[in-house]
Amino acid sequence: MDEKEKTAICALSLALGFDAGTGLKLMEHFGQAQEVFRTPRRELEALGLRPDYALKLESGLLDTAAKALEDTALCGGRFIAWGEEGYPPLLAECPDAPLGLYYKGCSEPQEVFSGRPCIAVVGTRDMSSYGREWTVKIVSAMSRCPVKPLVVSGLAYGVDFTAHSSALENGLSTAAVMGTGIDEVYPFRHGFLADSISDTPLSCLLTDFPPGTSPMGFNFLRRNRIIAGICSATILIESRIRGGGMNTARVAFSYDRDVHALPGRADDLRSGGCNALISEKIADLVSDPGTLMVRLGLGKEGKVSGKVLQTLLADMYGDDKDTISVAMKIKAERDITLDGLCMSLGMDYGKVASIAGMLESDGIISRGLLGNCTINVKYS
Repeated sequence: MDEKEKTAICALSLALGFDAGTGLKLMEHFGQAQEVFRTPRRELEALGLRPDYALKLESGLLDTAAKALEDTALCGGRFIAWGEEGYPPLLAECPDAPLGLYYKGCSEPQEVFSGRPCIAVVGTRDMSSYGREWTVKIVSAMSRCPVKPLVVSGLAYGVDFTAHSSALENGLSTAAVMGTGIDEVYPFRHGFLADSISDTPLSCLLTDFPPGTSPMGFNFLRRNRIIAGICSATILIESRIRGGGMNTARVAFSYDRDVHALPGRADDLRSGGCNALISEKIADLVSDPGTLMVRLGLGKEGKVSGKVLQTLLADMYGDDKDTISVAMKIKAERDITLDGLCMSLGMDYGKVASIAGMLESDGIISRGLLGNCTINVKYS
């Protein structure tokens, strides 16, 4: 694809980004994007194009697009036009596929998006310890399968951050789909994660917003269709009835893609969306990682020894039976409090608090704001 055609597609994307389907129809009608800009406005309107769209196409948009492509290159990215090699193949099948994507990564886009499954792992920003545990558990299981997927999420707080981080920690590649320009990471504190992703082979940052686009709420809804469209399956970890994760899951279902949801307590608002999708038969219930891996087409998960934690504790703490007892109790009872540990083990509060603090410092457990204790998933 020559640069003039790529610039024209970028210009169409700038004009019709929120109505990409119209842009695709124009390209199909004229054969190429450049012809759209050579066509008088009245003729475009006669074809049914909205007058405000036709006016945009006359407003020097080609120069704006050329500047967007230049800015993209300056921040280490590139623009992948619809129909160009490297454009995600499943996304291209969607009726509202973006006309182009801004991409940043150290691998060629065709290497990132071809030849392996892409799996979305999404959910609430307000993640519980249960959601965190299952996100890590599911992504870790993916890393032990014979088929290694690309883990796709949205770079947000909560489930997204955990999915990306767990993928990198487990040797998987990951794609972060952004609701901003490729030059502006949101939230700002995830800049280090974005850098890690773009510097990791077969991983990338992706958006259909040009450089200079700031975070706005409706941008993230538009972003969600890209997450759903890239992937053959979407896994919803936790979500309220209304939320970005729910939106992504419903869009995935509308694209005839597989949807899976982690069930939760009936009275937990963070699981309300997941439970609703399961009840509506939109999503398959996630019951255990092994079954899920087979449904995703990744093959059977490799087994991990059930004695990993016991061996680790013996190596670290020797014959300190009290420390080992506290750790194993936390493993057996997720979210147990220090008071609960005292009652179960017959130890005084000071001793339990001291042991729990040491286990947390050593990375064996995590503690919530209310003092609830959870064994870290890689040791479970």
